[in-house]
Amino acid sequence: MIRIIGIGPRREDMTLRALKALEKSDVVIGYGGYTRQIKDLLEGKQIISKGMGQEVDRAELAIDYSKKGYQVAVISSGDPGVYGMANVIHQVRGKYSDVDVEVIPGVTAVNYSAALLGSPLHDFAVISLSDILTPLSEIKRKVRAAAAADFIIAFYNPRSKRRTKPLNEALKILRRIRNLQTPVGIVKTSDNGSEVRIVSLGELIEEEVDMNTTLLVGNTFTYVDDGKMVTPRGYVLPHSTHPLAEEFYQNYLAGEGSKGPNRGCEYYPCHQHPQNCTFCYCPFYPCGDPSTGGHWIKEKKVWSCDQCTWIHQDNTVQCIEGKLPSIMEKVEDLEDKKKELLKLRRECIYHTK
Repeated sequence: MIRIIGIGPRREDMTLRALKALEKSDVVIGYGGYTRQIKDLLEGKQIISKGMGQEVDRAELAIDYSKKGYQVAVISSGDPGVYGMANVIHQVRGKYSDVDVEVIPGVTAVNYSAALLGSPLHDFAVISLSDILTPLSEIKRKVRAAAAADFIIAFYNPRSKRRTKPLNEALKILRRIRNLQTPVGIVKTSDNGSEVRIVSLGELIEEEVDMNTTLLVGNTFTYVDDGKMVTPRGYVLPHSTHPLAEEFYQNYLAGEGSKGPNRGCEYYPCHQHPQNCTFCYCPFYPCGDPSTGGHWIKEKKVWSCDQCTWIHQDNTVQCIEGKLPSIMEKVEDLEDKKKELLKLRRECIYHTK
């Protein structure tokens, strides 16, 4: 039996299942840096350490020992199915019959990094920037597709001393497609712990990134709050509609609202000139999502829109009015159809922000 064991980014993150699988093993095969990391857990076992780049040799050795009747453990950092040994062993195993393999999952670098950064993950893509086995053209194609689809993107193996071009090309693509203020989480892990920083996409310095770094690039909705990186999912926050908002939407639904800048209003401009006042009262209030500039007045539990100008942009109004009539037929729909309204908000943010 071959057990391919994910030991996580650091030994403190090993799972109970991984520990039990190691206990059952007679022979442990792995990259030297990984076997040294858990040396105290391997007493009494035969340890075979191999260098980086010898993955196929490790797979062949594991199969050979397994066929001789040994219980074999092959260890990978993180999860063995994510750029680890699971793929190569299953591929090499195709040459043989009667080879039993079990994959023991581990904490991935992306999940470990996300936990340190806050809550940055929603729909996300994981891309290795190593071009040792993958052509640069393929890496660029994947980065371009993930960026255009607005995935949060985690980059593994971003940069070595000699391999600098993939990260450089990836950043060129991202900076053409994404807002330069998009938050980027940088987690650099070593034996002494993890260094965590958050910068903007425009500020990221390539030379500060190495092979021990995981990069998490936020999407359109990702924001930074109190030093943490957050990507909201769009939950509905229960809230009763203010009487002035009710009156406003009664007029709006009757076709009596203002269009464009309302210069006759005593409060114009409540944000900045020029501003589109079609939605004087936001149909999404309270969105609870700071990605467009709103924020909580802490302790008072009041959502403030004083820094959100997005709802007053012409292209935003055009996007919202394209679908709002199919969602909102009466004032009560501001509460009754809040989920559909917030989904419309997400759609329009993507197209306008």
